[in-house]
Amino acid sequence: MTGTKLQAGQSGPPTAESTHSYWHKDPSTVLLNHRTTETLPPTADVVIVGTGITGAFAARELVGGRRSVLHLEAREACWGATGRNGGHCQPMVYLSKPNVARFELGTYNFLKDFVAKNKISCDWHTVGGVHAMFDKAAVEAVEKVIRRLKQDHPDLAEKAMLGKDEKWCSMLRVPQACGAVYQPNAAKLWPYKLVAWVLENLLHEYSDAQYNLQTYTAVEHLQHTRDGWIVHTSRGQVAARDVLLACNAYTSYLLPKMTGIITPVRGQIAGLTPPTRDVPLEHTHVWMAGNGDDDYLIQRDNDGILILGGERFATPGAQEGIWDDSAINDVISEKLRMELQHRVKLRASGHDEKEQLDAAYEWSGIMGFAKDGFPWVGCVPPTFGGKLDEDGDGHLWISAGYTGHGMPVAARCGIRVAEMIMRKGSTFGMPEEYVASEERAKMAVDMEVKAKRGLIDELNALLED
Repeated sequence: MTGTKLQAGQSGPPTAESTHSYWHKDPSTVLLNHRTTETLPPTADVVIVGTGITGAFAARELVGGRRSVLHLEAREACWGATGRNGGHCQPMVYLSKPNVARFELGTYNFLKDFVAKNKISCDWHTVGGVHAMFDKAAVEAVEKVIRRLKQDHPDLAEKAMLGKDEKWCSMLRVPQACGAVYQPNAAKLWPYKLVAWVLENLLHEYSDAQYNLQTYTAVEHLQHTRDGWIVHTSRGQVAARDVLLACNAYTSYLLPKMTGIITPVRGQIAGLTPPTRDVPLEHTHVWMAGNGDDDYLIQRDNDGILILGGERFATPGAQEGIWDDSAINDVISEKLRMELQHRVKLRASGHDEKEQLDAAYEWSGIMGFAKDGFPWVGCVPPTFGGKLDEDGDGHLWISAGYTGHGMPVAARCGIRVAEMIMRKGSTFGMPEEYVASEERAKMAVDMEVKAKRGLIDELNALLED
């Protein structure tokens, strides 16, 4: 697509330069500038575009299933959203449909066990998550949702505990809140190091013919053929029976017909220096404003840096349709530096909060927001440019559109789409809402774009289901 004019709302390719993520300050020496072979192989069973958490776990599943994989990345490995997020992994138990909540819990437990079993040094710490609410109407709506959960899904209700009194909020370090939910199933981690371990392990365990990783190899165009696809890159062409797009926000660059279905949205994060006399946070934190914006906070253990993301609604257009992560927005920067004084108790008792914190790190990353709110996992529907053979098997696949909530979802979405590629049955249940189908595609095209809803609207929608 080099030289092709982009449609309104369509993503462009990853930018050559990018802001410097905290998570990239200690990059893998194995993966930097890595090219398994000097030139691209002419063919592969599967070409995967994108080396974030989706692409990494899909590649692991495919190579383990004896498919040869060519893994392509436009920049360094894991340099997109996975290497730029807030470092959370937290299922949204009470803010999701029950089947979705169970899938997210399953993915969370899968990752937790995976890290422990393989002794991966990615700073995974199960710490529990605090969801603070700053108006009484939100607390009342949450109370109704959790009451419904206790009645219909008690196994989920026990994983989201609501408290409304001053003692509860003070204990959770949110004394200005009207109420707060505590979820024990929440972790903080170094996401880049998790994915780096998976990719390094594939390079170590498998031959060049089985797994081939090529960084700085941008995919420019996809061409359908009788037997599969030709992948046109900045360094030549590759023929493959199956192609998996695991490039999330950048999907519409390669599939223009998905413009408006998965929209690039720029998120921004600051690594804030904690104030003097601070008391390290015991939990991760999330809060949502009435305009639909949400903020997310963790604190690093070794250097105390406060990783805070959000506040995109402080700008016109809320950073939607932006696919350039080479810059940050100054208005959002200021909001992030000043936000914590109103939300979380950082300093010891008796000490006022600091009005503004210094940012040791600031970066942006591009999220992929799905129009209908759910990831797209499976064969790309013909409406969006996928092709079907006479036997009904598709050869262009997708796992993308996580709407800013990929960590408790993407790994097993990557595994599931790999199972589909290999024509294997599912080893776990995935929500039907995630399945990429022609029927869903047509519905998504016809549906109106809904404004981002605030917490109360989200909760009321769950009560209506």
